[in-house]
Amino acid sequence: MKLIAQIKLLPTPEQAQALRKTLEVANAACNYISDQAWESQTFRQFPLHKLTYYSVKEIFDLTAQMVVRAISKVADAYKLDRKAKRTFKPHGAIAFDNRILTYKLDRLELNIWTVAGRQKMSFACGQRQLELLKGQHGESDLCMVKGKFYLMVACDVETPKPIDVEGVLGIDLGIVNIASDSDGGGFSGAAIEDTRRKFEHRRRNLQRNGSKSARRKLKKISGKQARFQKITNHTISKAIVQIAYDTHRAIALEELGGIRERVTVRRKQRARHANWSFFQLRQYISYKAERMGVPVIFVDPRNTSRTCPECGCVDKANRKSQSIFLCVQCGFSAPADTNASRNIRDRAVVNLPLISALPG
Repeated sequence: MKLIAQIKLLPTPEQAQALRKTLEVANAACNYISDQAWESQTFRQFPLHKLTYYSVKEIFDLTAQMVVRAISKVADAYKLDRKAKRTFKPHGAIAFDNRILTYKLDRLELNIWTVAGRQKMSFACGQRQLELLKGQHGESDLCMVKGKFYLMVACDVETPKPIDVEGVLGIDLGIVNIASDSDGGGFSGAAIEDTRRKFEHRRRNLQRNGSKSARRKLKKISGKQARFQKITNHTISKAIVQIAYDTHRAIALEELGGIRERVTVRRKQRARHANWSFFQLRQYISYKAERMGVPVIFVDPRNTSRTCPECGCVDKANRKSQSIFLCVQCGFSAPADTNASRNIRDRAVVNLPLISALPG
């Protein structure tokens, strides 16, 4: 499997200027290539290469491999759709491969091509990233974030053999409770909601103030809420995968693609609902599980919160409140999120041949 290692470059002021200029020239070349692609309706990489390679090399004075990477970026951008012409920001990320970027891990150094020539510079990273870099393979994206330069490095990681599973751990993702499992455990979303409210209140007051110091403060706190949620999702996903691994179980999740378009909420709940980062959490669970050999199964989410696991009754009235499930037919009662996670578990056990014979 592939993972991304993020490393921070430590350039001198002159090298930082060269990196900035490299991004600007490369993205200007991408805009030129996009213009040519749109005018000629040529979007696939090889025809686009034939159409623009020599003119880009001459106009922008880029090395051959840098031109190839710029053409590839434009072609990839048009793979999504070809309904509108693509444009690229001056400091957008640019991919580097091993012809224009090499690493010296023992010295925490790298050699990178810039418009000012090859540059040797140091980089900083944690021990985990350093271990990942030993499997570096493919492209690295040069990014500029708030004036700092980072490389997002694609690394190959050995995927372990899947474990022998003896059951399924159902996981229900939600807003009040970020995740609830079929064992009755759960992770509250109260801390995330408190953080969201705090930053929403702070941003609103600073925006109303409008002073220079208020704008500086807004810039300083930007991204803090997202980083808090990211750390929380990492913590939750790690705990879920560890539980499944220790108990030799697969993980069952709902397939929630497009849920924002399907679900309507009251106006007061819109901000909280939009703040729900369930897709990120699902991604974290999936890749952490793959690294530990734990299978992940996705099931249809329809009526998982309305179905009684005892008698099979499906009724909207079964959901007595946000937190309580009470079957109108047999009287079975349970915490609503735990009940949903058990239904998710049971669907995974019944529907998939791989584990159809496993106990619940």
